[in-house]
Amino acid sequence: MSKSKHKTSQSGSESLEQLVAGRLQEFVKQASQFDGHGLYMTVIQCVEKPLIEAALAEAQGNQVAAAKILGIHRNTLRRKIKEFKLKP
Repeated sequence: MSKSKHKTSQSGSESLEQLVAGRLQEFVKQASQFDGHGLYMTVIQCVEKPLIEAALAEAQGNQVAAAKILGIHRNTLRRKIKEFKLKP
């Protein structure tokens, strides 16, 4: 398993994977509204935007630092900022 699966939340009781898994189980149960179409992309977009926002906040708006935190290229981050209409 990767290191990220073992990291715990701030409370120290649950890993990020456990927190996400619990919420996703609830979400998928209510997924009939998607008729099996677009659920994957809906979840990815719901996670990706706040993740990018959190990285930018942690980096105090520095896109190069935020890209490094996320492990993505800065041009990818800039494209995502534009896609999600975030304020850099």
